[in-house]
Amino acid sequence: MRAISRAGRIRAMSKDPLLLRAQGAWLELASVPVSFGMPGDVDVVVAPEARICPRGWASIVLLGGAAIVAAPTEAAADRIRKAVAEVPADKLTDLVTIRSVLALGDVLGPATLAYVAPGSFRPAEPAGLCVEEWSDGYGSLEGLVEAAGANDADEAGLDEISSPAFGIRVDGQVVAAAGYGHWPWLRPNRTAHMTVLTAPAWRGKGLARMTASAAVRHVLEQGLLPEWRARTPAARRTAAALGFTEHGSQLSIELV
Repeated sequence: MRAISRAGRIRAMSKDPLLLRAQGAWLELASVPVSFGMPGDVDVVVAPEARICPRGWASIVLLGGAAIVAAPTEAAADRIRKAVAEVPADKLTDLVTIRSVLALGDVLGPATLAYVAPGSFRPAEPAGLCVEEWSDGYGSLEGLVEAAGANDADEAGLDEISSPAFGIRVDGQVVAAAGYGHWPWLRPNRTAHMTVLTAPAWRGKGLARMTASAAVRHVLEQGLLPEWRARTPAARRTAAALGFTEHGSQLSIELV
């Protein structure tokens, strides 16, 4: 492991409170003792009950330059440790890099992980459109999901929201919506997964930013940590426009 100067060690220990809160959420989801450590560190653990990937898979979470890896078995953990021994931590969620050292089946991701604190949140202007709030959540969005198509709807994950839905209607049709799903078991690191979807004909008009802005405001009012997991450039741009900062990424892998 690389040597780190005393000054670098102090910087590593003086982490952004937002980053510490985000790391704490993922550590709880790992379900076993594990640590992000200092930038450059990689902690591979056996965590068959981890709640950060499908059962039987492994998941890599990179935050603040350090990584944790939850493996389903001791054999899988040992295989991963050997494979990534010479891989820099910041390359562990790069799919090309991981495929070069491990034989993989299916994968989920990689997705960037971005977070925002109340003081950094930049609400979107309504631009003449009204963002409505619907208490029945996903029940209000079936028409939008159908219009967006199965692939986009699955990527957005609106069916997983446990919050109210925040949406825009045009001529009675929902054309964009956002919400979030809780991690209710996390204390004090309660996290809200943001999700947003816009009908294809209405994309590029800022509607994702407007609906997501209403959802993020609701998250912050509840004292939750907003987390934006994004795979596409458009989703990353929307998060950045609202004040989110990318702190890392996640990749879940099926070993073969």
